[in-house]
Amino acid sequence: MILHSSGPSPFGRKVKIAAYHLGLMDAITVEQTDVNNPDPEFFDTNPLGKIPALVVDGNQVLFDSRVIIEYLDSIATSNRIFIPGGPARFKDLTLSALADGMMDAGILQIYEVRKRPPEERSQGWLDFQANKVARSLNALEADTPPLKDGITMGHISLACALGYLDFRFNGDWRADHPNLVSWLKDFAARVPGFDKTQPPSA
Repeated sequence: MILHSSGPSPFGRKVKIAAYHLGLMDAITVEQTDVNNPDPEFFDTNPLGKIPALVVDGNQVLFDSRVIIEYLDSIATSNRIFIPGGPARFKDLTLSALADGMMDAGILQIYEVRKRPPEERSQGWLDFQANKVARSLNALEADTPPLKDGITMGHISLACALGYLDFRFNGDWRADHPNLVSWLKDFAARVPGFDKTQPPSA
């Protein structure tokens, strides 16, 4: 399998952490991909130009981190991360969606600054996205998901969201969220793939 990703991508990191946890990372070759300047063939099978994207069976391309991880989970033989069914499954999927939304809001803030000249940036838009992250952090601080029953999709998504805030926003979230700080430390201790997938420092 070939995984198109980039070092800074939190969604690519989600896939890599899941692959490590599922014991499948040795079966995956990571190909660093710049979506602004990819090989022309990249768009032939991935018309949205999204990363991460996973090439399986020679030519089938799966994209969106959730789809890729569900595929990996379906072929794994241990440490499955999707809860099979019932209320617990949908609670965990909602946690994953919340964490993904935090990452989306963080990325949009970065893009607003990087992609627009200063005179075209919208402080209102930046505040709108930052408030999404702040509300989510406060909700998770008050109701931090337990890790004692095994690692799930929601856990991996949340760890990547917090890791992205460390990477792009200097870990400013940590001062007011001690429960989440402890949670992330516990996650990293339980899931070695978290440290193995740290984004580049620059």
